[in-house]
Amino acid sequence: MRSFFFLICCWFCSINVWAQSQGPSRQYVLQSTHNAVQYKNYYLLTLLQQDLAVKKLIQNDLVMSDLFKEREAKITDALKSCQHNIACFSAAFKFSKDEIAAVSERLSFLFKESNALGMMVKNQVIPSGCYNMYSNLKPIDMLLKAWEQDAKAINFAIGVYVEGSKPNYPKIDSIGFNVKDKSYPELVNTNALLSVNTKNKLFFEPSMQFALVALEINERNDAADYEPMMSTVNKSSLLAIKKTNFGAYKYSLILVPGEGPEEHDTELSAGGMLRCRLAVEQYRRGVAPFIMVSGGRVHPYKTKYSEAHEMKKFLIQTLQIPESAIIMEPHARHTTTNLRNAARIMFRYGMPMDKKALTVTVKSQSMYISDVMPKRCMKELGYEPYRIGDRLSDTALEFYPNVMSLQIDYDEPMDP
Repeated sequence: MRSFFFLICCWFCSINVWAQSQGPSRQYVLQSTHNAVQYKNYYLLTLLQQDLAVKKLIQNDLVMSDLFKEREAKITDALKSCQHNIACFSAAFKFSKDEIAAVSERLSFLFKESNALGMMVKNQVIPSGCYNMYSNLKPIDMLLKAWEQDAKAINFAIGVYVEGSKPNYPKIDSIGFNVKDKSYPELVNTNALLSVNTKNKLFFEPSMQFALVALEINERNDAADYEPMMSTVNKSSLLAIKKTNFGAYKYSLILVPGEGPEEHDTELSAGGMLRCRLAVEQYRRGVAPFIMVSGGRVHPYKTKYSEAHEMKKFLIQTLQIPESAIIMEPHARHTTTNLRNAARIMFRYGMPMDKKALTVTVKSQSMYISDVMPKRCMKELGYEPYRIGDRLSDTALEFYPNVMSLQIDYDEPMDP
């Protein structure tokens, strides 16, 4: 009986150790490409390209090679027959349910925990946190979920930025072309032609190329803004973070969610200025060592001004805050992602995740964050990117960041 209990305990121990190994790693550095839009949206596919041993494994597999040839033939046929039919082109590049299933089946066959594909999942996919919602699954199942997610992400981008389907937020994120314009099919045709003129030989590359170029010609490469931020806009604050004793402060940072103006020539809205001033009041009390300004190029439609960048300028030039104390988060397009992206940066930059942070904004948005956003996040993201702490005032609210925020959002290609 004693040996039986010993075996049971060992079994639970091994399960616990395996589960603990599934989480993202602070030491992990994301594998980047020259195109940040690609690796931020399609991280697994980027890894399949960059890991030479895995790439060779896939290229040398006869079934995967046949899948690539079938896709190439499908696109070649579309170039001959689709003419002005946009839906015809899209269908040639989108992954069907059967194609997604066929790739999943072959990945399952190729996967071994000890081979290059297994090592990539263990050393890259899992510690990246990019597929964190599947971290409770076995490595092979996590790989398949990651593939399915990236395929859905490509399909979504093609649907919105080639076909003109409605994105989640049509007023700010919709396609930049009139799909009924007589000249538009030629753009799509040229994009399709370019996708088969590359040297790429992996099964997903023509479709990924087609989606990325669609985002580019729509001027929707917002996900790449200011990247790589660690060596550009956040270089000085990252150096300061490494030297900071966070135990000396009540909060790790003060988050300022942005508010975009509605006029094209306005750089920073009145609301953005006031939010910055509210944050500086807290900063000068010494409650936190950093201010994070959050907000992308959102309002009005296709604005050239980044909320975070303009708030940073205002903090430095008008309110005399040192650049090393300001962290820029220039990608969030909604209040949900203000909080999510803040948590991501805090994790990637080595800030404490178990310490309270403070978000400071106008009363209406602050109440929205505490009272409405948790349910909205569950609906749109599938998890809550933060846990609410105490409310200090109408404009100041404590929150705890959630590491689940590292999860890529497949249906928001401008801020995945």
